[in-house]
Amino acid sequence: MGAFEYTALDARGKERKGVLEGDAPRQIRQQLRERGWVPISVVEVREAQERSAPRLWAFRQRVSASDLALITRQFATLVRSGLPVEEALRAVSQQCEKARLKNLLLAVRSRVMEGHPLAVALGDFPRVFSDLYRATIAAGEQSGHLDELLDKLADYTENRQLLRDKIVQALLYPILVVVVAVLVVVGLMTYVVPQIIQVFENMDQELPPLTQGLIAVSDFTRDNGPLVAALLVALFIGLRLLLRRPGPKRRFHRLLLALPGVRHLVRGLNTARFARTLSILSASGVPVLEALRISAEVVTNLPMRDAVEAAARQVREGSSLHRALERSGYFPPMTVHLIASGEASGKLELMLERAANNQERELESLIQTLLGLFGPLVILVMGGIVLVIILAMLLPIINLNQLVL
Repeated sequence: MGAFEYTALDARGKERKGVLEGDAPRQIRQQLRERGWVPISVVEVREAQERSAPRLWAFRQRVSASDLALITRQFATLVRSGLPVEEALRAVSQQCEKARLKNLLLAVRSRVMEGHPLAVALGDFPRVFSDLYRATIAAGEQSGHLDELLDKLADYTENRQLLRDKIVQALLYPILVVVVAVLVVVGLMTYVVPQIIQVFENMDQELPPLTQGLIAVSDFTRDNGPLVAALLVALFIGLRLLLRRPGPKRRFHRLLLALPGVRHLVRGLNTARFARTLSILSASGVPVLEALRISAEVVTNLPMRDAVEAAARQVREGSSLHRALERSGYFPPMTVHLIASGEASGKLELMLERAANNQERELESLIQTLLGLFGPLVILVMGGIVLVIILAMLLPIINLNQLVL
């Protein structure tokens, strides 16, 4: 029995879309006709994903980290209660309110009903279920502890989403301040300053250098503002396209690892991801080399990813993991020491979890500190700009009063 995505017209001529389970497209069409609907198209979900990349992209867009964590948690609860995997998938799909997510779960269930392992069924949707997710599921199926590993996956996904939400919420206020300040300055330079300058131009008086500079900036902003904005947008798009190429992207990531302040943020974020992922995979019983390969994929900084891949090669040749990571110089000493302790004591997964917790706490503290400084700094800079504009407009008036006296 498979899952089929259908498009049909109901009795009122309204288009309906959804997913039904059946043995063949003919059976799905019969079910639709029994409802009084006219079938337009019936395609097996897996085939629909293979034929249309935008649909697969739609799955990726609709399934957020919070949704993935929720269905994972629900699935773990049902599996722990003794429900078979296919019935648990059906129950979770019925619980989902989002059509795309429900269709995806039914497609996975259809593959499981065909006799495939759950990890193989999830492999049909690699953009939704990462290598980490699938490897952990496969290890859980082999070890018989699927429910426990599903809980770990849910915790991992929720923690990543929580950290991302904290960063977004912390950035919201500074970004809002910057946008408002820029709009205020542009409004002053474009509309307010030219009207005040007209008064000064009618006077036979030499304007102060600060005022002359303000007039030049105001004229340039008014005459070339749209062109500058277009150039900035083009520059931003060009940089985005350039950073998609491996060479420039690797050089940019290497630069980030050399910048003060940014270096600690990038190292902490990628180290926390690496340690957490490797901890989950090690606890799941995934072989070390395979766990290192998957863990390297969650490291977004290319030089650090290269360091993890090089460490995997050295481990394959008989080297210890902590020495291989230490040679790169990218990973914090605390993490390296904890990994060394875990290798010596045989409790690598426990020490990796401690390393991940330590890095996440340090990362959160660093982010809060940087954003706490960023907000007042933006206010000071923008306040200074406004102060310069006001002084430039007041200096001619002050000079005029001195001449009258």
